[in-house]
Amino acid sequence: MAEQTAPAQQAKAHLKFARIGPRKLRRVADAIRGKSVREALVLLAFADVYAAKPLERLVRSAVANAGNNHEMNSDALYISRITVDGGPGGGMTKRLDPRAQGRAYFKRKRLSHVTVIVSEQPPVKKIKRRGGASVVAAHQPASRPRRAQTAAAGATE
Repeated sequence: MAEQTAPAQQAKAHLKFARIGPRKLRRVADAIRGKSVREALVLLAFADVYAAKPLERLVRSAVANAGNNHEMNSDALYISRITVDGGPGGGMTKRLDPRAQGRAYFKRKRLSHVTVIVSEQPPVKKIKRRGGASVVAAHQPASRPRRAQTAAAGATE
């Protein structure tokens, strides 16, 4: 008879009707998927992206659920699963956009549902790196070549 292993304990947290589009949240979710909770919280705290704040609060809620409801060690948790689904897109928040000749179009204010599952086991499945999964600050200056030194070296010759 095959030996059965107990399923790994998991703790969940849900965020429903977040007032931000799912594509913006998925960009940040892809960056923290599979990481340890400590790494993810540091990344979210210093990310210069608007979508990082609600996800940081959601991860903290999942860690609190793990500690209080399941007696799991909150220092050794991993984000085993994070999903971002679209909520009702425009049915609840209707905004009009004025157009030419007296017409009006509806603006689609998108909502999102996010689910985070944390567990003490690191994820078994290898995480695929996707394009656009970075949450680094957009306003970092690009490195430039030093022209002052090359000009000074040319003047001394």
